[in-house]
Amino acid sequence: MPTRQELTARELAGITWHISSHSDNAGGSCVEAGALRDGSGRVAVRHSHFPRGSVIVYPRAEWRAFLASVKGGACDA
Repeated sequence: MPTRQELTARELAGITWHISSHSDNAGGSCVEAGALRDGSGRVAVRHSHFPRGSVIVYPRAEWRAFLASVKGGACDA
């Protein structure tokens, strides 16, 4: 389960954020994801239009499971 965590400014500054090529930037439904650089494998996710807003942190295993389900078509509209 993702956890709501307060990340330090240093942790946030160290993240290289990526936007999915499938994101609909025109509609405002853009999310960015980036790995924390603490060696834990955790991935932070945020809304690209509010980069200073809330961040959700996923453990490595849950992020990989999510990506596998997306790639497998489970999230197709």
